[in-house]
Amino acid sequence: MTLTSTAPATPTGTSRKPDPEPTPRARFTDLVASEWIKMWSLRSTAWTIAVGTLAIIGFNVFTTYDDYSNWPAWSAQEKADFAPNWAMLDSFTDAALLCLLLIASAMGALSVVSEYSTGQIRTTFTAVPNRSAVMAAKVVVVSVVTTGLGLLAAGGSFWSTQAILSARDTGLSLTDPGVLSALAACVLAAPLAALVGMAVGTIIRASAATMGTSFALLLLVPMGVSDDHHSSAVIDHALPYSAWARLMQIADKPAHHPWSAEGAWTVYAVWAVAAAAITIFAVKRRDQ
Repeated sequence: MTLTSTAPATPTGTSRKPDPEPTPRARFTDLVASEWIKMWSLRSTAWTIAVGTLAIIGFNVFTTYDDYSNWPAWSAQEKADFAPNWAMLDSFTDAALLCLLLIASAMGALSVVSEYSTGQIRTTFTAVPNRSAVMAAKVVVVSVVTTGLGLLAAGGSFWSTQAILSARDTGLSLTDPGVLSALAACVLAAPLAALVGMAVGTIIRASAATMGTSFALLLLVPMGVSDDHHSSAVIDHALPYSAWARLMQIADKPAHHPWSAEGAWTVYAVWAVAAAAITIFAVKRRDQ
């Protein structure tokens, strides 16, 4: 007897299903688009920019109109000293800068803290495991939006205040030396403050503490130091507020420890890069 083995017949007309294709990784442009939608889906974003811009311009116009009204009572020397520095400071006052820094730092902080408080950040990091890419996209979007805020606030303030001063045959134009640099310092103060708020928010992750810490770094600390002595001047010159104040000087002023506009721009750059780096990379070594 011959034994034969038979193999199970292979069904005909059927084929093995192909393995599903892996989900493509999110491109950075997709992440930027997502963060852009997140920001503008909140009504508070547009309202904050609109109301904040009007408030900043209002501060500057009020101060300028006060100088306009008092102009006839000034001495010839006071009138001569008014331009260019005081005219430039009228276009963007300390009160206006305080308002701008507060608004921009809050926008930057909330872009991070709000997702941690609602738990949405877990969903985001689950969908996109590359946490640094997510935070880099946030940095790009917040920087662009707050730069727009700075442009509206600084541009609107300069146009309106100098229009008032022109009625007294004084004031400045964009072609005057140092004016564009000073305006750029006002514009870029907004994204710089936003980046500081983001960095603090990434570390602290609590709204109230983040706001308070950001405000202290940007405004309270500069009030506690001066440039009267070399040691305190080193600290003072390393702060964003002091860098802004130096860039607003479009004419030389006597100072205990003078420094250059290039040094002030360096302070802007170092703070911005350091804050962005903290925001992007600090999340890699922390839990959600």
